[in-house]
Formats: sequence, C-alpha cells, structure tokens
Amino acid sequence: MVSIEVSGAHLLTDPILRTQVGPLRWYGPQPPPSLPPRVDAVLISHLHRDHLDLPSLRHFDEHTTIVVPRGAGDLVAAAARGPIVEVVAGETIAVATVTLRVVRAAHPASRDPWRARPFGQPVGYLVQGSSRVYFAGDTELFAEMHELSPGIDLALLPVGGWGLTLGEGHLSPATALEALRLIQPRTAVPIHWGTLRVPLLWRTRPDLYTRPGPQLAAQTRLPPVTTVLLAPAGQPVSIRA
Repeated sequence: MVSIEVSGAHLLTDPILRTQVGPLRWYGPQPPPSLPPRVDAVLISHLHRDHLDLPSLRHFDEHTTIVVPRGAGDLVAAAARGPIVEVVAGETIAVATVTLRVVRAAHPASRDPWRARPFGQPVGYLVQGSSRVYFAGDTELFAEMHELSPGIDLALLPVGGWGLTLGEGHLSPATALEALRLIQPRTAVPIHWGTLRVPLLWRTRPDLYTRPGPQLAAQTRLPPVTTVLLAPAGQPVSIRA
C-alpha cells in the first residue's frame, strides 16, 4: 500500500489495513490503525488477494471512490460503500483534483490461480497533477513502458514478492532497472518487497525479502536522470515537480 498526495488529492494504492491476509503476515511497521481524515480514491491494480483485500475496503466511507479493473465491480461492491469506477488500460478519468491515466500491466488477471473468474485485466495508474506519479501495480517488463516517458516525477515499481520464487508477472531488481531505463523517471521508489511473508517459510531465503529494494538502489547503471529512494514502511517521501 502506498499513500499518494498530489495537488491536494489523497489516493491509496492496493490498501492492506490488517496484519494478515490468508497465509501472509505483515512484517515491519504495522498497517495504520485508522485512515487519514480524507481519502479521495483507492486505486486497485488487480484482483489478487494481496492487492484487492475486501475487508480492508470496508474501512472506507461513501466519499471514497474505488477504482478497479473492469470486471471487478461486482466483487468490490460487496465491501465498498463509495462509488466504484471500473477502468481499462487506455482510459483517462478525473478523481478529485487529479487525472488518472490508466495504463497496461502485464500480470495474471484472475483472482485465484485455480479459477478463471472473477477476472479483471491488471492495470497501472499514472496520476497527473502538480506531479506525475506512476504506480505500476504488479507487472513484468514490457516494451510499451517507454510510452510513459518523458516527464514522470515518481515511479513506484514493484521489485519483489512474497514467495520463494518470483513467478510470472513481476519485476525483479534487474528487470526493474530495465523498466527505469524505459520510463526515465526523476525519482523511483521500490515497493512490493519485504512486508508480506509466509511465517517461518521466508526464513529459508531471507534475502528474497530483505534485499530487493537495496539491490535496485545500489545499481550503478541507473539512468542519469533517475534517483532511487528507499522508503521504509511507514516513512514519507517528498518530491518536487
């Protein structure tokens, strides 16, 4: 989960507001016990349970818009109290004081690996206001990422996972570096690493959980325009457009 504040609008991405989701436990600083005074929109990138957590959506009131991939509306309606907007890559919508450009993500689309439905094609979001923030969701590298360049102020890139193997549809520190070369953001923050883990199992390969963010930050072949910032869970990062 990332909290984004741009042009006075407050957005949350793929919120997890509890300490356990199925077999996954939250490690590090705990999710916030209460929400900020105002959340304008929740941006859901895809249907997997560690990104679309229905119990967490029940925390938001009728003033919070829930933006989801097309096909997820009925699923989310069981939990959401505010308006639900279904989107597909290529669309642009207005939320509060910002514009959301919906972009492609290359990631499995069904909620569960053993069932075809519910289904919603994963997406990323480009938040456009006083700054331009790219939230990639979960995705693997794809050539069209270069279409986001130039002009991205902040890229939020996933660089890990919660299993002992990364699996399809994800960026590793190495492929995230290639993504940065395509996107050319001014600042990048590695996300989606270290916080959700399977208890005990993760200790067999702790490097898979503790190293992805630092590995990207330590790269010496970053684009010259890009700075990578490590943001410990719960700590803010400020950028200037």
